Amino acid sequence: MAHLKKALLQAHDYVRMLVREGDRVIDATMGNGNDTLFLAELVGPEGRVFAFDIQSVALERTRERLEKAGVLDRCRLILDGHEHMDRYVEGPVKLVIYNLGYLPNGDHSIGTRAPTTIAAIEKSLSLISPDGMVIVVIYHGGDSGFEERDALLDYFNQLDCRRYTVMKTEFINQINCPPILICIENNL
Repeated sequence: MAHLKKALLQAHDYVRMLVREGDRVIDATMGNGNDTLFLAELVGPEGRVFAFDIQSVALERTRERLEKAGVLDRCRLILDGHEHMDRYVEGPVKLVIYNLGYLPNGDHSIGTRAPTTIAAIEKSLSLISPDGMVIVVIYHGGDSGFEERDALLDYFNQLDCRRYTVMKTEFINQINCPPILICIENNL
């Protein structure tokens, strides 16, 4: 039995430790709605999840998933880029989570890119509460993400260590470019 968890499962462990009922959180990359549903269950009926995606198919799939689970009322699904999150959400929020790359079972030519992702992360850092966290799972293999990965890692290395604690977790001997987990904790 393997004890080491994949990046997304590790991310979910951190989310479970952090998010409580009544919290406000952001799913910056809605995709098929898996994280949106996960967050909606954690924040409970008094909490709020703001979820972003640029593809209407992602919003439709997520809406169906949330309706089926009976938690759509605690979510706001936003058809816009995550770099515009500050237009829709006022801080503070407890958590912002990203799963970068492209929509699973979607068009691989549409995916996250470094300029908009970095702009979104900067906005995330301004929105998180003093005890909040930004979690980024970087999918970088195949036909997307190498440039984004490199730009993000450079950006994260430059964050002020007095203000943020940044952790990077990755598997170093696996094939097919396993995702990289980044956690950014607010030190204020």
